[in-house]
Amino acid sequence: MTETVKLKSPIDGSLYAERPVATDQAVNAAVERARAAQISWAQTSIAERGRLMLAFLEALVAMSDEIVPELAWQMGRPTRYDGEFGGVKERVSYMVGIAERALAPVIADDKPGFRRYIKKDPLGVVMVIAPWNYPYLTAVNTIVPALMAGSSVILKHAAQTLLVGERFQAAFDKAGLPKHVFQNIVMNHGQTEKLLASGKVDHVNFTGSVAGGRAIEKAAAGTFMTLGLELGGKDPAYVLPDAKLDHAVANLVDGAFYNSGQCCCGIERVYVHEKVYDEFVEGFVAETKNYVVGNPLDEATTMGPMAQARFADFIREQKAEALRKGAEAHIGMKVDNDREGSPYLAPEVLTNVDHQMSVMREESFGPIVGIMKVRNDEEAIALMNDSPYGLTASIWTQDTDHAAAIGDRIETGTVFMNRCDYLDPALVWTGVKDTGKGAALSAIGYDNLTRPKSYHLRETI
Repeated sequence: MTETVKLKSPIDGSLYAERPVATDQAVNAAVERARAAQISWAQTSIAERGRLMLAFLEALVAMSDEIVPELAWQMGRPTRYDGEFGGVKERVSYMVGIAERALAPVIADDKPGFRRYIKKDPLGVVMVIAPWNYPYLTAVNTIVPALMAGSSVILKHAAQTLLVGERFQAAFDKAGLPKHVFQNIVMNHGQTEKLLASGKVDHVNFTGSVAGGRAIEKAAAGTFMTLGLELGGKDPAYVLPDAKLDHAVANLVDGAFYNSGQCCCGIERVYVHEKVYDEFVEGFVAETKNYVVGNPLDEATTMGPMAQARFADFIREQKAEALRKGAEAHIGMKVDNDREGSPYLAPEVLTNVDHQMSVMREESFGPIVGIMKVRNDEEAIALMNDSPYGLTASIWTQDTDHAAAIGDRIETGTVFMNRCDYLDPALVWTGVKDTGKGAALSAIGYDNLTRPKSYHLRETI
């Protein structure tokens, strides 16, 4: 009997899509085709690769009317937000635009009688294991730069967003990308681990859980392939006394609850200086109560269901534990179907929280946030660093130098001031501690998707 991957919609629990898992023979054949196609693709000029990437982008955006409701059915994001195309356009366009410069040889200092330089060669076959929460944005972070650098790409997308891989394939085919340079394959976990252990893949980029990242590292052990791992996060914010509070409230509420809180760099804990704590909490609670939770296909809905019921149940458990330990809940919103075993969940704001509670220490990845009062910078920095993760941290103040000085002391991959939950393609996307390793976007992202090759050419007399 043929094994299949089943996609159940969080909207109503129905089977939305089902696809057969590729056979082991088909997976091996796809990798061999990718290896063969990469040889000629690497000889294609960067300008031509860029033209094809922009054609891919145009083809993908042209599908937006179909993709936006499709995303709602697959993972629950409300259609009113029009998918992910703003960010996709920005990242693809930027990475194509800097490719000639970022991939240019590095010329060593002049030395008479020698030509010395370092070329940036493509890695070969790059595998992308993409997540469901931002299924287009996270995937393009690696797919487009890897292709621009001259590698071929194999995509294994998350089961929850199974159709996204097909959209990528259709857009690349429409753009005229040479056959087999990009391939979308439906695989199970066992096949993925087997492929990584085979040594037939040169680089893998994985976005997902810490446990998933450990499984990837274990599978790839001994192959010497390179890895890019974006794993857990528990991103903090610190609101200082001089912050513009209305701006901080509006942006931090959005940073905490957009996409039902299912954001890699979403705000999960907020530390507020005691001088503005009460005013900030009052504004944050009032803003949160404006959310409308419901069917993501309804234009009035601003928060859809979580992608799976078990994710929502985990948030319910975190909230219950926090309340048992003395936390105070402020929202109490009544939502249809908000019960155990349902993906529909109201947003929640907790105060009187501390770091003995799961909600302030363990990744929530859902619509819940804890707010703590702090006395000064020292206390805030210590609490922000009291986490096994380090993806982003945001600082809310009108003093740029002060924000930068605090940022120097925070264990994180990105420091924001007066904004959050955003990837700037001109800046490297990376993390520390259990958030993983590697880097995406910016010129440094290209360095992580190429292999340096030195040329030491001596002239003879």
